[in-house]
Amino acid sequence: MEWIQVSIATAHEGIETLTTALEDIGIRGFEIEDSDDFSEFMQAEFPYRDYVDEELIREKEAAPVKVKIYVSANDAGNEQLISVRELLNSLKGNEALGSLELSFETMNEEDWSENWKQFFHPLKIGKRVLVRPEWEECENDDGRVVFTINPGMSFGTGSHATTQLCLEAIEEYTKDGDTVLDLGCGSGILSITACLLGAKSAVAVDIDKNAVDIAVRNAEMNGVHADVYEAMAGNILESADMRERFATEKYDIVAANIVADVIIGISPFAADFVKQGGIFIASGIITERLDEVMGDLEKSFDIIKICDKNGWASVIAHPKAK
Repeated sequence: MEWIQVSIATAHEGIETLTTALEDIGIRGFEIEDSDDFSEFMQAEFPYRDYVDEELIREKEAAPVKVKIYVSANDAGNEQLISVRELLNSLKGNEALGSLELSFETMNEEDWSENWKQFFHPLKIGKRVLVRPEWEECENDDGRVVFTINPGMSFGTGSHATTQLCLEAIEEYTKDGDTVLDLGCGSGILSITACLLGAKSAVAVDIDKNAVDIAVRNAEMNGVHADVYEAMAGNILESADMRERFATEKYDIVAANIVADVIIGISPFAADFVKQGGIFIASGIITERLDEVMGDLEKSFDIIKICDKNGWASVIAHPKAK
């Protein structure tokens, strides 16, 4: 599959505002080029500047700040590009965001995956989980549950605060024999890890068919097979049949690592998916919107715990007794 790399020119001060706005329209996963970060890295890691190529330093320090995203080179990707263009048009005029000019580069999935690998390394999360890229060997000297992953183009490697918050909750609340529903599964990291921690079965859902395929491959790679793991493409906000199925089956743990607007959208019926006494984990919430999300969730859930990390929040809750 071919992908389009979309580069958005911005300013250092505008990175957080821009990435938050992109996440609010469903863009998940960014590559950020920022000369300020490079300068800080140089000062911290290379105090002996004479040993570093001066041409590389000049190139990096002169480079504009960019936020890069990737969309598929097909109709679905074109729809995303339309949404991105509309968003950027609405943001223009804010000097802190820079020019917001767009540039494009087409690349195939193999090239993207190879570029991605240099930034992704084994990662310990919580007390019991170790996320290991498929292409790297690593020590597991403290006996953690190892989730081996090849994320492809999907969201969910464990490096983002929202995923870490969810994994920490999955680790804390998963019991042997639990059933799991993963809404917005991305790479499948949450639901597959839950199975590795003792859950007996999981259903994973994503609007992106590519993410569903990747989740299935990751499950197989971790020995979580089709008899216990089901992944499907669909939009929970639009599919009444899907909502009816999940409300009928009910699950011990339902995880939704999405964005604030979607969590608000599913809050009226998400409690129906959770067994009485079960756990609902919602993440992908920027802390500035936590109160807004809480206002909707509290209509159907009793809040157990709120956690935050690096400007993001997760909410853990029980469905209200009926």
